[in-house]
Amino acid sequence: MATIRCAGHTFSSIEGVLFDKDGTLAEVEGYLKVLGDARCQLLYGKSVASLRSRAFLQAAFGLSDGQLDPAGQLAVGSRQENEVAAAAVLAADGWGWMAALEAARDAVCEAEQGLAPKAEKTSLIAGATSLIARLKDAGLTVGIVSADLHREVEAFIASYDLSEIDWFWGAGDGHMPKTHSEFLRFACGELEGEGAIAPQSVLVIGDSASDLCVAKQGAAGFVAMTGGWTAPPVIDFEGADCAISVINRLDQVEVFA
Repeated sequence: MATIRCAGHTFSSIEGVLFDKDGTLAEVEGYLKVLGDARCQLLYGKSVASLRSRAFLQAAFGLSDGQLDPAGQLAVGSRQENEVAAAAVLAADGWGWMAALEAARDAVCEAEQGLAPKAEKTSLIAGATSLIARLKDAGLTVGIVSADLHREVEAFIASYDLSEIDWFWGAGDGHMPKTHSEFLRFACGELEGEGAIAPQSVLVIGDSASDLCVAKQGAAGFVAMTGGWTAPPVIDFEGADCAISVINRLDQVEVFA
């Protein structure tokens, strides 16, 4: 077990750490802006020229005046959730639901393919490699959980040689989303280490309400990493019954074996 201290708060008896990926370990804001614009162009220009307002479509993705909302659909939602959000805009413009969903899926897929590979365009946030190494040196089990596709999480780990990551989980068919009420218990069962890891010995580090959702399921605490975005994400901590700490740099996390 280890003690982790950051921003004046101390988390004791920690055995495992679960990181979010995008915005926490990976610089994604620039990539997501380009991706969102590409999706809007495909939907507005090719498939839905009748849309009354391109701004309405951009708002569905969390884009406004060239800025990206770190709590918006692009930044937080899964690919499937982004498809549904786009389809809802088309449906509001008079499309039948199945046609809208198909058009949204096609646009999301084409935009992603045009920007592939994602991992090469979403570099590590400063301090990520060092922090993971310090956690491992302290004997902790370290995982990554993300709303990004499972294969993209795998590609990110491979691209930046994050071989010390013990376990990772992303979105995909048959994959429990991290917002599921039993996700933390599931993750603890999957994490490798000496003996079972209890939820109350796991620290969650992320940048959104979906990450806080994991911590609320009985974790030792939640560290909100706000430094991965131009406009720091605003997370509502009301009702959270776990310990909370807020940082804007990963090197603010101290680890004591």
